[in-house]
Order: sequence, then C-alpha cells, then structure tokens
Amino acid sequence: MTQSWSERLFSGFRKTSERIGSNLTGVATRLDDATLDDLEDALIISDLGPAAAARIRQKLSDKSFGLEITQQELKEAVAEEIAEILRPVAKPLEITAFPRPQVILVIGVNGSGKTTTIAKLAHLFTEDDYGVLLAAGDTFRAAAIGQLATWAERAGVDLVRGPEGGDPASIVFDAVKQATDTGIDALIVDTAGRLQNKKELMEELAKIRRVLGKLNEEAPHDVVLVLDATNGQNALSQIDVFKEVAGVTGLIMTKLDGTARGGVLVAAAEQYGLPIHAIGVGEKMEDLRPFDPDLVARVIAGVA
Repeated sequence: MTQSWSERLFSGFRKTSERIGSNLTGVATRLDDATLDDLEDALIISDLGPAAAARIRQKLSDKSFGLEITQQELKEAVAEEIAEILRPVAKPLEITAFPRPQVILVIGVNGSGKTTTIAKLAHLFTEDDYGVLLAAGDTFRAAAIGQLATWAERAGVDLVRGPEGGDPASIVFDAVKQATDTGIDALIVDTAGRLQNKKELMEELAKIRRVLGKLNEEAPHDVVLVLDATNGQNALSQIDVFKEVAGVTGLIMTKLDGTARGGVLVAAAEQYGLPIHAIGVGEKMEDLRPFDPDLVARVIAGVA
C-alpha cells in the first residue's frame, strides 16, 4: 500500500522523534526552573541547537511556568514552538522568472544528495507542467555527469553536458542558451561540491555567475544549498562556507530518514533564517516534497 507523504515523514523522522522523545521522557511534569533546564538540555542533545532550545524554553516558561503538564502536552507544546521557528522559513521553490528560464544553481558538498535532489526537483516541476532542463556543471568529479544523466532520464528531462574535466561555465552558457531558445521554464544547474579548496570553488562559481549574467542579468535566480541531515551540526558549518562563496538563497535538506539528527533543521532555521524549500526522506523520486513547517514540527516532536 502506498504511503501518504505525512506517513513517509513520520517513518523517515522516526529516529529523530524517538531521540527527542527519549530525551524528554526524563523531564518532570511541573514546569519549574529545574524542569526547564532539563527540557533545554534535551532539545540541545536532540540537535535543535542552543539558540532554538533557549527560545523554546523561554516560550514555555512564559506560557506555563509552575503548571503541571503531561508528557503528551509537553510534546505538543514543543511541537508548536518548533513550528513557530519553522513557519517563517518555509518557502517552496516557485517558477516566477520572466523572461524564462528561471536559473537554479544547486550547490553542496559531494555526498550530500545533490545530484538526486536535482532530479527530484525536476520531477516536482514537471508534475506542475513546467519544462525543465538540467546542466551538468560538476565536471570535476568522476562519474558525476553519468550519474546526472541517469537521473535526468528517470525524471524525463533533457541534460546539457560536456566532457569530464571540461569548463563548467561553457556548459552552463550552452544550457542557458538552449533553455532560452526553446522556452524552457526552469534550468537546474549542478555544480562541483569540493570544499577542500575554497578559493578554487569560489572562482569557479564566480565564473559561472558571470557567464549567466551575460545571457540573463537576473540569473541565477536561486542558489540552493543541499544539506545532508546525517551530518548534524556539521551541516551548519557548511551553510557558513557556502553563504560566503556562493550567496546561498535557500536550503534543501536530504537524508532525514537515515538519521536521529533531524533536529538540525530547526537549528538551521533559527540560526540562519534562510528559506527551506524542500526536504527529502528517501531515494525515490516522490521522496522530496515542499517543506511543510507544521507537519514537520509535529513529526520532530513525535506528536501523532
């Protein structure tokens, strides 16, 4: 039987919600200072980060200090405060550029799920009847072009590619020209994911941006950073680096089904306030969906 998206989310976030649930289990049911300390510690241990944990603690203290509260009520209260953090950053990736195409530069370290995320984004857009073209701008990593070609075929979209080791900017130039000439709605560009040499990566992305600007001065319209949730708090340091080198405009978080560290989504929202466009909880095409803050908050807190 096919699972609904909410069922897939609950299943995918199971490790995260169980971790938070077990950390909250020892929290007493009267909200005094000691209990709030325990609650704050439990949220930090669950990867929500110190800023979000302190904010949730303060909100619960303001609303319910000194009151008796059941474990279920505590989870529901935590879910509501998580939702308050997540709602302002929930922003689907929408195709609004005119003239077309909307150019979406996708960045992220190797292994973050970047290539599969590009294909899943293409699938989402084609579901809404948009024309999509992909550009294989990661010419540095062996097999990256072939991997993207395989996923493009699965998604039923065309791919502009060049030789391995070729110039990414020239591939992107060809892709923008083709997308413009054929009236494609969205051009999604893969990029190299190496961070060992920030200067080199910065120069490459700057060159891609210059080339894009020659053909469409608004491009890139979006610079989307793909993060692997299994990295936990290390994902936040990736935001720092890529904000510096690439001017990140939004986030997609993947692999939330393989980790107990899904709380890092809340930490990212609290610390950076960048739009979260979508989240991924599996390998299938339909396992990436726009970010629903209320549903995700309830899932993280383990509120059925």
